[in-house]
Amino acid sequence: MMIIVGRMKRLWSLLTAVLFFLASPCSHAFEHGPPPAKDATSYPAVDVHPDEHVAIAAEPYNTAEKIRFFRVNYLDHQFLPIRIIITNSGDKPISLDQARIYFISAAGDRIPAAEPDDIERRISLRDKKGSDIPVGPIKLHTKPKTPDAKVEQDFSDYEYQALVVEPHTTRAGFLFYDIQGLGSSPLHGAKLLLRQLKDADGKELFYFEIPFDKYLQTQPQ
Repeated sequence: MMIIVGRMKRLWSLLTAVLFFLASPCSHAFEHGPPPAKDATSYPAVDVHPDEHVAIAAEPYNTAEKIRFFRVNYLDHQFLPIRIIITNSGDKPISLDQARIYFISAAGDRIPAAEPDDIERRISLRDKKGSDIPVGPIKLHTKPKTPDAKVEQDFSDYEYQALVVEPHTTRAGFLFYDIQGLGSSPLHGAKLLLRQLKDADGKELFYFEIPFDKYLQTQPQ
């Protein structure tokens, strides 16, 4: 009897530990974020303004391997995460308070960064009917998924949020762009356009234009 009770206690302890691991926000699936940001000039897709002492790079996260740390498979829902890396090598801060950052498709479509609501709406539309799981001759209907909290948490953890880039500093974060309808190769011929960045005196910097073909040229074929 003591052996059975001991085994049951160990089994319960193991089950509790597994459930805690799966429920924890620091579980293995999410504990590793993107690699630390390097100087923007070290990325293939970059626009450098030597006179303004600013470099901005854009790194698409366009593969299943690269997006593993996110809680939601954004590519599966036709949203492309792009990491923005901004390096200010000057002696004065630069402001992104009024910055505009657009994904420009090869056809010239100007796409603003998505908000959490945009992504949640598409996920909701896709999953609102739930799914049918075949069970013998019948189908068991499941409830729709509700991943809204996961999207909100990803934006909280990873979205680009720095409104000021201090002197001799690199800031990085993600923006998410709707690539639905852009075909199987949305990055070909596309670019990222950044406007209305300002220096410490309020003077607008020259616009930044980052072609994604520079990134594609470095990727395995």
